[in-house]
Amino acid sequence: MIKPTPNPPEHEDTSPYESSDSKKFHEAAERALDHHFAPSSDKPKPRKGNLFAVSPNIDTEALLANASEELLSISAIAVNLADDVDGARRSLALALSRLADGVRLLVERALDHIDSPNPAEHRAKV
Repeated sequence: MIKPTPNPPEHEDTSPYESSDSKKFHEAAERALDHHFAPSSDKPKPRKGNLFAVSPNIDTEALLANASEELLSISAIAVNLADDVDGARRSLALALSRLADGVRLLVERALDHIDSPNPAEHRAKV
């Protein structure tokens, strides 16, 4: 195969910074690469010592809904446990179930306030 132009001659004098335009181009390319591929400094720092963590960008309604479901589960576990034990342990398990139910009611009320545009109006109606 015949090439229309010969290979360029290899010179040790050739530099990417040959002219002022190529220097500006190289600087602009470096800035662009640094901008797009540099490690981000706004990443959250990892917390030490936390086994469980809640994501900071979850909205309040989702947090309360999950808390309500967890309290329902705790109450069901306590009632199940109360069926298997007698005496003071039964009373303790039933007390835990009632406590979880009471806190769940508080969480449900908080969810109602989130749906209402003005919680004070909601209180006046109840």
